[in-house]
Amino acid sequence: NPRVALYVIVGLVVLVVVLFLRNVRATIIPGVVVPVSLIGTFSVMYLVGYSIDNLSLMALTVATGFVVDDAIVVVENVMRHLEQGMPVLEATLRGAKEIGFTVLTMSVSLVAVFIPILLMGGIVGRLFREFAVVLSVAVLISLAISLTTTPMMCALLLKPRAEEQRGRLAGLGERIFTALTNAYGRTLTVAMRHPAITMAIFLATFAVNIYLFRVIPKGFFPQQDNGRLAANIVAQQDVSFGTIQDKMRRYAAILEADPGAASNIFYDPG
Repeated sequence: NPRVALYVIVGLVVLVVVLFLRNVRATIIPGVVVPVSLIGTFSVMYLVGYSIDNLSLMALTVATGFVVDDAIVVVENVMRHLEQGMPVLEATLRGAKEIGFTVLTMSVSLVAVFIPILLMGGIVGRLFREFAVVLSVAVLISLAISLTTTPMMCALLLKPRAEEQRGRLAGLGERIFTALTNAYGRTLTVAMRHPAITMAIFLATFAVNIYLFRVIPKGFFPQQDNGRLAANIVAQQDVSFGTIQDKMRRYAAILEADPGAASNIFYDPG
């Protein structure tokens, strides 16, 4: 269900932000930006006449990752200045000023990627135009929120490290994150010391991906179980109209008697 998938992804995004920022106050900011951006996207969808379907929900699901990026970039830069001992207001103003152009270029680049889809013709273009429009609108709304609302929330919610009281859970998260960082550093050191083996693994992975791309089944749209079956009845050329009509009604009666069929619709030639 794409709608359930959207809810799950939003929740996972907030959870990941909590784990990596290790600060509840900082997590509130992207946690607010994501639903506000999606609600704003719904408003634009209503104005242009789009509906909630598989394509629009897929676009919103993909946009969730893009939407949270802008807010996280601003929050991380502000927190960097806070950790250096700046007052909250000064850290917010400097952090937003330093990262504003970066956020702008990131969002504009993402929107530019979907311009070819907007200009695509044919059936494929008509189908995926809604996907491109919804995703582009979500990114632009996220850009506006990240340059306005996010800095204001940073000035309101964030505190200097000296004034912040961290609990046991935050301390545990800090230790786990430090352990992961150290483990990653050790593995990266080993990889850099053996470039030939690292390159061989990369080439082998690339070759396996090419093989899997060739053998994995492909389709225009992903297959899904919608609980519906469609069937046609084909008879010989010399069968009369009345016989076909009688057979259709008999088949409909059989389907109605089947407990596994909730309902059926058939075309009566009469």
